[in-house]
Amino acid sequence: MDLDLSHPSIEDLRKTARKRIPRFAFEYLDSATGRELGLQINRDALDAIGFMPSVLCGRTKADLQTTFLGQTYDLPFGIAPIGMAGLMWAGAERLLAQASVAHNIPFSLSSVAVASPEDVAPYIGQNGWFQHYPVNSGALRRAMLKRIKAAGFRTLIFTVDIPEESRRERQRRANLTVPPKADLRTIANMLVRPAWCLAHLREGIVPRMRFFDDYIPQRGRESFTHAGALIRGIPDWQYLHELREEWDGHLIVKGVLRPQDAKRMAEAGIDCIWVSNHSGRQFEAGPAVIDQLPKIREAVGPEVSLIYDSGVAWGLDVMRALAKGADFVMLGRAFQYAVAAFGARGIDHVIHILKTDIEANMSQLGAEKTSQLADYFLP
Repeated sequence: MDLDLSHPSIEDLRKTARKRIPRFAFEYLDSATGRELGLQINRDALDAIGFMPSVLCGRTKADLQTTFLGQTYDLPFGIAPIGMAGLMWAGAERLLAQASVAHNIPFSLSSVAVASPEDVAPYIGQNGWFQHYPVNSGALRRAMLKRIKAAGFRTLIFTVDIPEESRRERQRRANLTVPPKADLRTIANMLVRPAWCLAHLREGIVPRMRFFDDYIPQRGRESFTHAGALIRGIPDWQYLHELREEWDGHLIVKGVLRPQDAKRMAEAGIDCIWVSNHSGRQFEAGPAVIDQLPKIREAVGPEVSLIYDSGVAWGLDVMRALAKGADFVMLGRAFQYAVAAFGARGIDHVIHILKTDIEANMSQLGAEKTSQLADYFLP
């Protein structure tokens, strides 16, 4: 099958992923909170951003190589952390890590992934980032940081936009638990997806939060309460300052929308601000993320690195974010649709989709470097 003909867009990969994985897994991946207005707000705002093409530029060749946080990557986008990625497809975290090295882009592992840091350590090369959720003990945090560093991760992502769990209604209707329940409804959902079942049998791993689970005794835990809920802390400024002192690598703060917050983080010595609304998964009544990006850039100045995510579905969206002030762009759902649809081949294909879309659109503009995109921005 020629994926460029059968699956030319990320939406095509999404549709195939939906047919390949159980309903509870797809609803976890695909859903947002409430009426999912946050998804639409992000999409509408991105679609409103245009460029003014230039003509008679001759043959142009887009240079997509990007130096970010002291490391040079071949593309201006990377793999965002997704909790329970291994639930979407068995071994997803390993496959994504391998692809990140092959294509020289960043790979982010969530602390609530199915794979542990040690599981993916052999595959991350120099491209591994680790996403940290706050925990309820300083001693526990320090033990985790030591373990993360020992596994080879040098960049830490501190996610701050989840003070509490959101009510993702689609996810609740799908009866998702971690690990999945062994009830008739869940088993029936699995059995109608035989390829997914076989993949998990080959891996021999029950989907669960392996990193967090290592810090929680199994005995006495209620079956519906996952490890993350038991050791979760509430992010605050004191926690951020302590984390900055304890982590000696690059520190990124993810989930920032207020310019005032971003400025205070920059003053606290944070290396990078990740502008995001968790793709509408936590709160639906906030602003479009892309509209906040230039405001945050103005607040922190040109020296502080900015990442954008939320709603990115085309290479053109990557260009929009770069033109509006981002230094780098991360995608989560797109990579999970890809691995669920076609495994490692799907990951290569989604990178191909994004890369060729950026190259084609930059050619239309007459731009050769991503740093020039703001010059073609249509106000």
